[in-house]
Amino acid sequence: MPKADTPKVERPDGDRPDADRPDIVMATIGAPHGVRGAVKLTVFSEDPLSLRRYNPFQTADGRAVKLTSVKAIGKAIVATIEGIDDRNAAEPLRGTELFVPRTRLPRPDEDEFYHVDLIGLEARLRDGTVLGTIRGVFDFGAGDLLDIVGGKPLIVPFTREVVPEVDIAGGFVTVVAIPGLLDDGTEPPADAGVGDGEGDREGEGD
Repeated sequence: MPKADTPKVERPDGDRPDADRPDIVMATIGAPHGVRGAVKLTVFSEDPLSLRRYNPFQTADGRAVKLTSVKAIGKAIVATIEGIDDRNAAEPLRGTELFVPRTRLPRPDEDEFYHVDLIGLEARLRDGTVLGTIRGVFDFGAGDLLDIVGGKPLIVPFTREVVPEVDIAGGFVTVVAIPGLLDDGTEPPADAGVGDGEGDREGEGD
């Protein structure tokens, strides 16, 4: 039995049950920075400056990308890339996603999930009513939110109170219809536990 304050999590069997699931997106290349080939990055990692330890990255079309430096400049994360020496060479890389094989990343703890594993899961109520499918996972500073589409659009706080069960093997999450959650598909209820610390769950960048 899971602890009362811990969500129930189901995973496939095996030593690395996630080995055949999609690679993980660690960052997306943004606009060039300066004239010497540096680029801004959108990073999906708790420690953006540690990205270099995952070199080399792969792109969706199979190219290898090696970051030679990663640093914070103001609020931006800026990187240099091996073989990219000027702005003209950097510009075509805008929008490129940088992947690493899942097997090179630590397996999430019981109450942590890579976003890629949540996207596509069916969201249903405890009585089996299907609400839709998770389209994305967002964090605007107050905790992770699940974007659910397919029926009435919903933004659901990813907390133990609202999402007590994540069954990756079964392909679904269970959502509790707390007061106000299903009344307005554009805003989560004020008391839904977003950012309250105690009930927050961890979604890691994909």
